[in-house]
Amino acid sequence: MGAGRVVTKDGKGSTKKNSQLVLRLDKDERDAFVELCKELDTSAAREIRRFIRGFMKDNAED
Repeated sequence: MGAGRVVTKDGKGSTKKNSQLVLRLDKDERDAFVELCKELDTSAAREIRRFIRGFMKDNAED
């Protein structure tokens, strides 16, 4: 497994997260985003992580 991966008792792997990113958003925009994520059966954190990974991949220098 890659660095930062932790295997739980049930054998499933999970990525160990040890850092936070704090950002300020308009309350209405944040609330609408969180609600949309709930409707789509996902979490705001998961979608932000997915955005960051995609952004980094798209902008990586080869």
